[in-house]
Amino acid sequence: MPEMLYTKSMDSPGTAAPLRTSLAAGERRLSLIEFALGAAIVIGHNVFHLVPNEVPILFVLGTVSMRLREGSFRAIGLVRSASWWRTLLVALVTAVAVIVIGQFVTEPLAKAMGLHENSGAAAHALGEMRGNLWTAAKGLGLVWTFAAFGEEFGYRRYLLGRAADVGNNATAAQWAAMSCVSVLFGFGHYYQGPAGIFTTGCDGFMIGTAYLLCRRNLWVAVFAHGFVDTIGIVLLFFGLAD
Repeated sequence: MPEMLYTKSMDSPGTAAPLRTSLAAGERRLSLIEFALGAAIVIGHNVFHLVPNEVPILFVLGTVSMRLREGSFRAIGLVRSASWWRTLLVALVTAVAVIVIGQFVTEPLAKAMGLHENSGAAAHALGEMRGNLWTAAKGLGLVWTFAAFGEEFGYRRYLLGRAADVGNNATAAQWAAMSCVSVLFGFGHYYQGPAGIFTTGCDGFMIGTAYLLCRRNLWVAVFAHGFVDTIGIVLLFFGLAD
């Protein structure tokens, strides 16, 4: 089954507010501090269990930071899409790519590297789902809010954005930031074991790629993440995966 993830003109509809490409040194240092704090929270919760879950913490930090530093909630990237059908189509194609590449590339590669997998960890975290409509419904509610929206906001928008700030949001800085955040996203699924860290990190890289190519349209990332996890829940419900 697919790994459960249970993370030009910039003024056109469907994109976030324009990127600032001439940040002062002090602003870049502040962004680095924010990114380092966010990374510490991710590792502190998932690896060392020293802090509460990172998703609500990053949501609060990111919302406050964007409002104070960028002056508008439009900076979040959840703006009106120029074409919702196109947004949904790109998200669906991304989700299919994540599942297919996971099944035939990243998961076999993880096994070839000898990485241990906590089999079924994500499914077990959501509860026994086979034939259980109520549990499946709760799982869908959780993945579309906490995972799809919460993780994509925290990882792809907030942490990626602050990491890219350090390099003045140059194209290379955005892609480097996306790669770093994909590693963090993998560690956000530490409970799935080394193989899960690797495969979900790769999944995050693919979703992050779609996010950047779609000019930071966060809806693309949210829907892609939600589609991946929804397919996983459907497979669990019908007993087609364990």
